[in-house]
Amino acid sequence: MSNAPARVRAAVSKVAFVAMMLASAGPAPSAQEFPSRPVRFISPMAPGGGGDLNARRLADQLRSKWGQPVIVENRTGSGGNNAAAAASGATPDGYTLFFASHPIFAVNPVLYEALPFNADRDFTPVVLVSKTPHVLIVNAALPAKALPDLVALAKSQPGKLNFGSGGVGTSIHLAGELFKNQAGIDMRHVPYRGAAPAMAALAGNEIQLLFDSTMTAIGHVRGGRARGLAIASAKRSPALPDLPTFDESGFPGFEAGVSHGLLVPAKTPASVIKELNRAVNEILASPDYRKQMAERGVELVGGTPGEFQAYLAAERKKWARIIKEQGIRK
Repeated sequence: MSNAPARVRAAVSKVAFVAMMLASAGPAPSAQEFPSRPVRFISPMAPGGGGDLNARRLADQLRSKWGQPVIVENRTGSGGNNAAAAASGATPDGYTLFFASHPIFAVNPVLYEALPFNADRDFTPVVLVSKTPHVLIVNAALPAKALPDLVALAKSQPGKLNFGSGGVGTSIHLAGELFKNQAGIDMRHVPYRGAAPAMAALAGNEIQLLFDSTMTAIGHVRGGRARGLAIASAKRSPALPDLPTFDESGFPGFEAGVSHGLLVPAKTPASVIKELNRAVNEILASPDYRKQMAERGVELVGGTPGEFQAYLAAERKKWARIIKEQGIRK
């Protein structure tokens, strides 16, 4: 019985210690308190490019909305896989966001034999931010004024026309393969180390056609350095209103481009994901912001995390067929 008081005192001390630790930890951050410190965007795009501009403009909008720094960190290389690996290993608290180009999740899992991340398990989608369609441009000297002219020319000279890309498996390469498939034509693919060298090759007539991002195609078409034949989107772009869609040119349903969206590491709290989705959707709904981006050929989208997930799944199914049929590997 003499030991009873000692046991009671020890139990009370343990309870007091646990209570003290819980009090010092404070309450878990709520969605209303997010963010309370700087937020990091990991971007797979090189500084200065169209995708990087897209990321930085959204980061600026969120910085103004939140009153917190939003820092863009560029991690290039390996088709976006390096950036994805870095983002997947971040603390899942909403303070590290992955501003990803959609081929990282829709194409790379099919294209690469192995990835340094799991595209399905390591991330949770937040919101589809934007779509930037590709434009089919040709050398200005090519005797093709419209898409049907190009198809007729290619069929009359099987294997003679060259189309370029920024590398094997890039979105502009796959757009070219999709075009070949749907048009039933034979063209030779010539990969370059990036879209800029491919554009230089087009100007020098080393290649005769090229799919290019609307953001950069605008300058080439307006400057007369290339001729635009069609835009691979569901509707015409305000940036190039005279350029017909593939659908209008006899290729119904032909769409290709690069989309960008925000994802977070898996296990990020649902309340934080909800707040991130709400904040971005409010920004994307701004008429001024939509107009500003439309003038650069970018269509702002928005929506739910589930809609973004469904979009990635549909895109993977679409491009997996082309990749497997053509035997494309990295």
